[in-house]
Amino acid sequence: MLLSNKVCVITGAASRRGIGRATARLFALHGGRSIILDLDAAQAEAAAAELGEAHRGYACDVTDKAACVAVAERIVGEFGRVDVLVNNAGITQPLKFMDIGPENYDAVLDVSLRGTLYMSQAVVPHMRERKSGSIVCMSSVSAQRGGGIFGGPHYSAAKAGVLGLAKAMARELGPDGIRVNSITPGLIQTDITGGKLTDAMRTEILKGIPLNRLGDAEDVARACLILASDLSGYITGAVLDVNGGMLIH
Repeated sequence: MLLSNKVCVITGAASRRGIGRATARLFALHGGRSIILDLDAAQAEAAAAELGEAHRGYACDVTDKAACVAVAERIVGEFGRVDVLVNNAGITQPLKFMDIGPENYDAVLDVSLRGTLYMSQAVVPHMRERKSGSIVCMSSVSAQRGGGIFGGPHYSAAKAGVLGLAKAMARELGPDGIRVNSITPGLIQTDITGGKLTDAMRTEILKGIPLNRLGDAEDVARACLILASDLSGYITGAVLDVNGGMLIH
């Protein structure tokens, strides 16, 4: 199994149709212990319970550094280590440039960018002790193409920041045996897009996707599996596109 006995932490992973939940399921199928983090403790626990008794769900606000450190210590205390971190937590808002207020900017950047920083800072000391670890950061095609379908410019900015942060982390943490890579999903069918995508929008979007289908959460989860496992043992600082060819560059 690709993740046999590895302790894998996935943030923002309680949503039933989300990328994080799909990643936790796939990691469990490959022998990993999936630790699901989300704002709602009950939802996180329920999501983990569906995977079996080897897995756990904990509440964690990734915008709160103390909360990130506390949950990392709890995981290490129970399982002895953290092998994989997937920084998946994020939110989006469909706002135009001039409609973005301070509260909108803070909310979107706090979860995606500050959350990636804080959760990574929480697990890196434990990974450094073992000279081993893989961190996967969730960005977006909107960071590469200057906007997406449902996210505003502040979402693009947050996800572009994730790319820069991940590359800087990869350079600094490489000597410690810690790999850091990013994934840039295209339009993925999740709870965020559910109900918002009309038939007309779908037809128009598919014209720009060579593989002629929208992505699903499992498509992104498989990319996470590659970057989390030893299959990518000599890959760090990379950006893996999962967009069906929506953006070829």
